[in-house]
Amino acid sequence: MKTITLRLLCILLLVFFSCSQKEEKQAQAPPPQVTVVVTQAKDVPIYQEFVGQIYGFKDIAIRARVEGFLEGIHFEEGSRIEKGALLYTLESQPFEADVAAKMSTVAGAKTMLAKAKSDLDRIEPLAKEKAVSESDLDSAVAQHEAYIESVKASEANLRASRIQLGYTKIYSPISGIIGKTKAKVGDFVGRSPNPVILNTVSRIDTILVEFFITETQYLQVARRHISQSGSTDRNAEEANLELILADGSLYDHKGKANFVDRDVDPTTGAMLVQASFPNPQELLRPGQFAKIKAIVTVVKDGILIPQRCVMELQGRYSVLVVGEGDKVQTREVKAGPKINQFWLITEGLKPGDHVVYEGLQGAKDGAVVKPTIKEIESIDQEST
Repeated sequence: MKTITLRLLCILLLVFFSCSQKEEKQAQAPPPQVTVVVTQAKDVPIYQEFVGQIYGFKDIAIRARVEGFLEGIHFEEGSRIEKGALLYTLESQPFEADVAAKMSTVAGAKTMLAKAKSDLDRIEPLAKEKAVSESDLDSAVAQHEAYIESVKASEANLRASRIQLGYTKIYSPISGIIGKTKAKVGDFVGRSPNPVILNTVSRIDTILVEFFITETQYLQVARRHISQSGSTDRNAEEANLELILADGSLYDHKGKANFVDRDVDPTTGAMLVQASFPNPQELLRPGQFAKIKAIVTVVKDGILIPQRCVMELQGRYSVLVVGEGDKVQTREVKAGPKINQFWLITEGLKPGDHVVYEGLQGAKDGAVVKPTIKEIESIDQEST
């Protein structure tokens, strides 16, 4: 019995000593190290992306203005062409025949005019001597004037026929890039009311991007622009639009909005906006899709913190803040839009707060920590 009692006593002593050693170790453990960021208040631009389609600065459709069979194609598809370059030729024989017929009509009218002029010159002196009646003179004058108008009408018809003949040769109206031809040699083109679009020539040293914004977004942008410039004149706006290409890269040149449609589409609630971008290297081509990145508003005295600082649980957001005595406290916040690797905090933080950035697992509510400050600018540079 004594042996059992001694054993129990020894076990109790061992348990007591082990617990006391653990308490001593815990008491001697240093506070965990955490990295914090110091919040700052500054104006935060809010960007939004819009899907748009690229057009040439000028996209001119090439059509045949007269009917006929296509006889010749005088360019290389996809090449650069100059203004006035010959593109297509249509069969010209019917129009040449019409011009010849109109020339014959003009010649006949001029012959009759010459005869009427000769008769008038012969009758006028006789009328002065009363050798012929006044009615004969009036008839000669009227006939002469009628043939003058006949010549004018014939010459006008001749000019119209020559214009039609000229339409059998199609020239480029602008300098630019020409696309693939929609008609081949031997095709019948130019039939009304839907003539074939033979091709399209695009001027692309400057490109246009069309996209749609909602009515709410328009009001935000318009109010911001009015507050800055005092008017809604889009021509005065600086080039501050960015273009994100299909591969995710950012286009080198910035653009500006140069056209806003006059109305909002009542069926979609959207408004058409057109922006222009310089394209000196002709990297962009009509038909491409791209995203417009634009500032829709600016939050005054906004607070940005890295996204990794924010903890989300069932739609509620919170952060760990190191306060007086290096003690950690959990603070609930309201989060706005994400901006790159940061999160805009609309409520719950004020400038100068120390928010835990690294060491979230060791920093618990009420715990004392050893904070190290990390600059927000360095976080931004690391992300880029």
